Formats: sequence, C-alpha cells, structure tokens
Amino acid sequence: MAGKGIMDKLSIYIPQRKMEEKPVERLMKLGEKRDRSVNYLVVEAIIQFLDREENRS
Repeated sequence: MAGKGIMDKLSIYIPQRKMEEKPVERLMKLGEKRDRSVNYLVVEAIIQFLDREENRS
C-alpha cells in the first residue's frame, strides 16, 4: 500500500461469479439514465453502505 497519505483513487475487482450479473453494464445504463458517471454512482453506493454500517454499531 502507498504511504500514509489520503488516497483519491479506487479500483475494484469484480469476481468472475459476479460478472454474470453484469454490474458494469448496469452501472453504465443507470448512469446514462440519471446523467451521472459510473464513478459518481459507485462513490454514492459506497457512502450509503458506510453510513448504514456505521450506524449499526
């Protein structure tokens, strides 16, 4: 892992078994529909997940 600085980039690996659900294609389609980038949608999903999980504690 890089130094202790703030990371501003994220790359994800999609397991082969999840590829059949076509997550990238679905994100692209939704992004077009909502006029948002795939990156925007992914970051929003991560933030919502973190908010939900942090509130469970």
